[in-house]
Amino acid sequence: MSSQICRSASRAARSLLSASKQTSHQALSAVEGRAAAAAAAVLIRGKVPSLASYGRTTSGNASGGWVSGALALPAAAYMLQEQEAHAAEMERTFIAIKPDGVQRGLISEIISRFEQKGFKLVAIKIVVPSKDFAKKHYHDLKERPFFNGLCDFLSSGPVFAMVWEGEGVIKYGRKLIGATDPQKSEPGTIRGDLAVVVGRNIIHGSDGPETAKDEIGLWFKPEELVSYTSNAEKWVYGVN
Repeated sequence: MSSQICRSASRAARSLLSASKQTSHQALSAVEGRAAAAAAAVLIRGKVPSLASYGRTTSGNASGGWVSGALALPAAAYMLQEQEAHAAEMERTFIAIKPDGVQRGLISEIISRFEQKGFKLVAIKIVVPSKDFAKKHYHDLKERPFFNGLCDFLSSGPVFAMVWEGEGVIKYGRKLIGATDPQKSEPGTIRGDLAVVVGRNIIHGSDGPETAKDEIGLWFKPEELVSYTSNAEKWVYGVN
C-alpha cells in the first residue's frame, strides 16, 4: 500500500523537495524527531495531506512556516525515493522466437504468455539473420562443439525478435521460457509445454542484465525501441 501512496504523491514530493532548498538546516534539526513521526503517519493513514496544508500554521508566525515545511520534507523525500526505486526496477530483456517456433505458428501463443504476465512489448521485428550475425549473437558459445550448428539453425529461417519491459522481466522471463532442455522444463513453461528436444527449443531469452543490454543493442537500433505508458500498468503495479 505504501508504494501506491508514494507514487500517487510524486508530484507533491517533487514540489516539496524543490521548496526545501530554501529551508534552513537549523529548522530541520529542531524538528527531526517530529518529522520522522509525520512521515510514518502519512504512510500508516494511507493518505497524503493536501499541498494547501504545507507551510501553514495556527500561530501564523514565520517560523511556524519553516517548521511545517521541514515536517513535510522527510515524507516527501521518502515518497520520491520509492518512486525512483520503482522506475529503476523496470528493466528490459531480449526475447527471440527461433525459426522452429515461427514455422510452427507459435508467435501469438508466446506473446500471450508475456502479455498475460503483465509485461510490456516495446520492440518487435521479424528477420532472417545471416550466419555472421548469428555468430555475433552466440559469441559466448564459440568454443562449444555445437557452435556452428547453432548458428546454422538460427540463420535457417525467420526469427521473431522482441524486447519486453517490466519489473523483474529478465529473471522471470527465463522462468516463463523454461530450462534449455524442454524435457527438463516444468509444465506451464513455454519449452515445457511446446517443445520436445534441445535442438528445437523454439525460444531464446537474455540470461542477465548485461546480456540483455548487449542483445538488445545487437538486434535493435535505439530508435526502434518505444517508450510508452500502458493503460494496464496501474492494474499491474498499482500506479494511480
